[in-house]
Amino acid sequence: MTSSPEPASRPPLGKPALAERVLAARVNAVPPSGIRRFFDIAATMTDVISLGVGEPDFDTPRRIIEAGVESLREGRTHYSSNYGTIELRRALAELLQRRYGVMYDAETELLITIGASEAVDVALRATCDPGDEVILHEPSYVAYVPAITFAGGVPVHVATRFEDDFALDPAAVEAAITPKTKAIFLGYPCNPTGAVLPDAVQDELARIIEQHDLLVYSDEIYDRLGYGSYRHRVFSSLPGMRERTILMGGFSKAYAMTGWRIGWLAAPAHVLGGILKVHQYAIMSAATMTQDAALAAILECDADVEAMRTEYDRRRRLVVDRLNAMGLETFEPLGAFYAFPRVTSTGLDSNEFARRLLEEEHVAVVPGDAFGPSGEGHVRCCYATSYERLEEALDRMARFVERCRTGQP
Repeated sequence: MTSSPEPASRPPLGKPALAERVLAARVNAVPPSGIRRFFDIAATMTDVISLGVGEPDFDTPRRIIEAGVESLREGRTHYSSNYGTIELRRALAELLQRRYGVMYDAETELLITIGASEAVDVALRATCDPGDEVILHEPSYVAYVPAITFAGGVPVHVATRFEDDFALDPAAVEAAITPKTKAIFLGYPCNPTGAVLPDAVQDELARIIEQHDLLVYSDEIYDRLGYGSYRHRVFSSLPGMRERTILMGGFSKAYAMTGWRIGWLAAPAHVLGGILKVHQYAIMSAATMTQDAALAAILECDADVEAMRTEYDRRRRLVVDRLNAMGLETFEPLGAFYAFPRVTSTGLDSNEFARRLLEEEHVAVVPGDAFGPSGEGHVRCCYATSYERLEEALDRMARFVERCRTGQP
């Protein structure tokens, strides 16, 4: 007996044309990262200066590397607690209390994760029910909306504006709240804009959050990279916010440890217990030798962090001054290592500007709309590359901008 042929309307599941039926609807609804597209092109070219991927150009400080190597040599190659090593959690608790005046129990309120990215993922998956609305400022980091969507939540955008230095407007946040609102997601200092939240804005947001009985997800991966008069306050340190905040951070940016993939999450014990369930079934634990390296970072590398921050500040001033001088309006970013110039004076939109700049001058930037609709008209320039390379990239950009304005080929 021969089997009946598959009906024409139901070809085999493995066919590419049926991706929409094979993949979950929430996955199909999320586009690929807008950051990677231009760098896949750049990888095929020569003499490209990348101002795109947000990664420190510094090597991991030597003491951190040595701690990781020593951990391996000592045979620390087994699982740690699901929470992470107690030594790292105690050091992190002490650091948060010393720097920001907020106290967490190392035993029950701190979790070590695979980078801040895992912290964002597990926090959302543990707390979002299908249909829960999460208010999110934009432009914002490209992973936030997909993470909310994958968790079953509904992202609700609140636009920020160049004229306000991309700070979040508390009145706009309050206007976006509905009976379905579960939480507010904050990512400050901000990737891609370099914006920070002034104290008055934080205080007003805290009032709104308490009044409406909301949860806060706060990704503060750039907390150590602030400039000028800006002094960072973690959101959970505000009155009434510790019990409402899931605080997330990591070692990638400040300690130049992107490849080590090590982050952390802090939350009240009754919340962290639920988040731990997601973490332990998906991940189990962060790599033990990486945790040992992170412990050395906290205990021994403050001077390295400050040296890198000082150099970023020097580059920041160069980039902002040069971009403004060539007619690309750029507000002064006070955090992270990004500038977000407005490129509309060239007559090009964000994508066309980025594409032509890469093709004609071999400089890679990220179109602003990759970070949300209000990023259109801007591009993200990362200044985590050497001062000399930045000077050359800015020279190339100036030539390109001049050609756009004069109509030269």
